[in-house]
Amino acid sequence: MDNLHVRHHFPVFNKQNADMIYFDNAATTQKPRYVIDTISDYYVNHNFNVHRSVYSDAGETTARFEKARQHVAEFINAASPQQIVFTSGTTDSINLIANGYYANHLQAGDEIVVSIAEHHSNLLPWQRLAKKNGATLRFIPLTDDATLDLTAAKKIISDKTKLVAVTWVSNVLGDISPIADLTELAHQHGADILVDGAQAAPELPIDVEKIPMDWLAFSGHKMLAPTGIGILYGKTSLLENMNSPRLGGEMIESVSTTSYKPKELPYRLEAGTPNIEGVIGLDAALLYLEELEMPKVKTHCQKLGQYLYDELDQLDGVTVYGPKLRETGIVAFNVDGIHPHDAATFLDAKHIDVRAGQHCAEPLTHQLGVNATLRASLYIYNTRSECKRLVDSIKEMKEFFHGFN
Repeated sequence: MDNLHVRHHFPVFNKQNADMIYFDNAATTQKPRYVIDTISDYYVNHNFNVHRSVYSDAGETTARFEKARQHVAEFINAASPQQIVFTSGTTDSINLIANGYYANHLQAGDEIVVSIAEHHSNLLPWQRLAKKNGATLRFIPLTDDATLDLTAAKKIISDKTKLVAVTWVSNVLGDISPIADLTELAHQHGADILVDGAQAAPELPIDVEKIPMDWLAFSGHKMLAPTGIGILYGKTSLLENMNSPRLGGEMIESVSTTSYKPKELPYRLEAGTPNIEGVIGLDAALLYLEELEMPKVKTHCQKLGQYLYDELDQLDGVTVYGPKLRETGIVAFNVDGIHPHDAATFLDAKHIDVRAGQHCAEPLTHQLGVNATLRASLYIYNTRSECKRLVDSIKEMKEFFHGFN
């Protein structure tokens, strides 16, 4: 399968940008016309605040907003829409979990287990919380083929562990962590598991009942929705014991001069006017992805990632990181003797957009023994012919910088 034949659904790839190759989908995806039109329709016809007014126009918008929450619950197979909390993104969701729950449930001697491949958003909150509460942060290493070392995890996760916080899909290496095994392992020791699903939700079918993770966080903008909208899924028993660090309007049942009573879930965790546009845009993005069918999305990204990995791996002087058997569309690499920023600038002149840097995963970059990498992250509108252009451009780059192929 070369592509899903959806490129024409994305206005960014118009005649003006027809030559552009967009390979930075792990940072954010482009938006299909359907999502753009849905957001435009909201602002033109339904721009009313939610949960506040009794007039019918606002009521219709509120109903649409809550229908989107139900849709998100169905998309990940959550038992109830009350388990879905709208946030501003994955980072916000993880920080809410850290500051709203574990700040009050960790003590000296407890352990938090993460992997060395974590995005900073799933590392820094736990670093700070461990220092503040006297807990210990422990790291699951990678195997020789740069996948999460489950054997090591079995030795590291213990009865001292209170939380395992791991990425489902590495935003650098593109490998899929064994979340089902890690969930079972955490629960065997009485620990919770938080899954960073930022890179998983765009490509993988998700079922939180089949894999009974305790927390899941992901972002809309990496899966065709607008920026500024995220999801926090939590088990009801955990959410009920969470104290929102944010207080304000619409999250309270009653207020006196000395105290307040919060609303029921999930509203008690959503203070202030929410990102209504983002929620409605996310709903449209989920509808679009469901039309494509997530297993087909996964297959497309996996095959394209494998093709690009194999093509790059055959080039002399190119190092490709991660396992040889690809599972997603994320491929990180370097070209010998050329700084990733210089390489990305060269590719930009060829109208090829790739990411260069540490990808907010500095400990992993150091583990790989480099200062930075190039990253091509592929999605539903990318094709083999685009991957071939990238490979050919790298050959030209080597000639330009070093005078050889």
